[in-house]
Amino acid sequence: MTDQSKGGRIRATGTRRKKPSTRRRATTAAAWSAAALVLVGGSGLGYVYFKLNGNIQGVDINARLGTDRPVNVDNGSMDILVLGSDSRSGDNAEYGADEGGARSDTAMIMHVDEGHKSASVVSVPRDTIVERPDCEDGNGDTAAGERRAMFNTAYEVGGPACAVKTVEKMSGIRMDHYIEVDFTGFKQLIDDLGGVRITTTEAIDDSKSHLNLEPGTHTLDGEQALGLVRTRKSVGDGSDLGRIQLQQAFIKALITQVKDIGLLSSPKKLYDIGDTATRAITPDSELDTVKELAAFAGGLKNLGAEDVNMITLPVRYDPADPNRVVPLEKASEQVWTALRADKPIPASATKDSAGDKGDASDVVTGGAE
Repeated sequence: MTDQSKGGRIRATGTRRKKPSTRRRATTAAAWSAAALVLVGGSGLGYVYFKLNGNIQGVDINARLGTDRPVNVDNGSMDILVLGSDSRSGDNAEYGADEGGARSDTAMIMHVDEGHKSASVVSVPRDTIVERPDCEDGNGDTAAGERRAMFNTAYEVGGPACAVKTVEKMSGIRMDHYIEVDFTGFKQLIDDLGGVRITTTEAIDDSKSHLNLEPGTHTLDGEQALGLVRTRKSVGDGSDLGRIQLQQAFIKALITQVKDIGLLSSPKKLYDIGDTATRAITPDSELDTVKELAAFAGGLKNLGAEDVNMITLPVRYDPADPNRVVPLEKASEQVWTALRADKPIPASATKDSAGDKGDASDVVTGGAE
């Protein structure tokens, strides 16, 4: 990681959430695929970057963030905000009508330690009530902050810059990079990989996600993978918090799959995955060439699923609205303190959280058992 990238420029963009829909749940899938891309995407993109460079459209956020940001700790560790985008434009129209704006309902804060030997991923539930700061909107006007705003409204009112600003305010951690993923790219990525093999410990029959799996080992294609990460009602406690657990189990299976298939042995597969990946993501302006992206991801390629600790931000259900959650202040501060100190997140941080409960994570494992 260079001094330039560590303190670098992170260019920018931007209706209120309705009842969760197919496209909204597919957004979640996209964000999880981003995490896998970040962790393993450096395995070969550099070989074809001349052909793929034109796919990448970066965003420069720093110009709108200003100087009121957490201190930049240049010790080799990295903090990346990964968001999923559910824009209805282009190929995404098959998941619903274009309602005039993009939303982000899935967010992950990924911390990679100084030696790039382990990583912590903190998933922020979309309905988390946070203090959203004043943000510049896409027209150059100021979107007033709110003391009690849903986390996903930050992207809604101010695009990537506001999402980064909100995360930095709540965590006290400066984001080194930003990566946004288009969810339709997720489906194509899974197909390019030849599917992802998972094992289900019980049957999944979910009419909302249109997924029907018997217990056993399955190789999921892109459409089935979308169905799996959209599944909620038929697995665990039926909540969005339970669905996050299911998604975490799937992303670890995806990481393992990518590391095991030997991309370099198949130039066509490598190119197809690189082409899909570079079309699917929108990185910050320090990662907006394949050369930069490959160098960045190359430093992470030795991380395996066992090296990645995934948690949900410690939360409780909001007494004022059971459809919302609020952070557990002391437990959340334990999480942020650990990441700022480049330490593992202590188990005590999630002990009393409504997240990371239930048995949804036990329903899916990677590979065959």
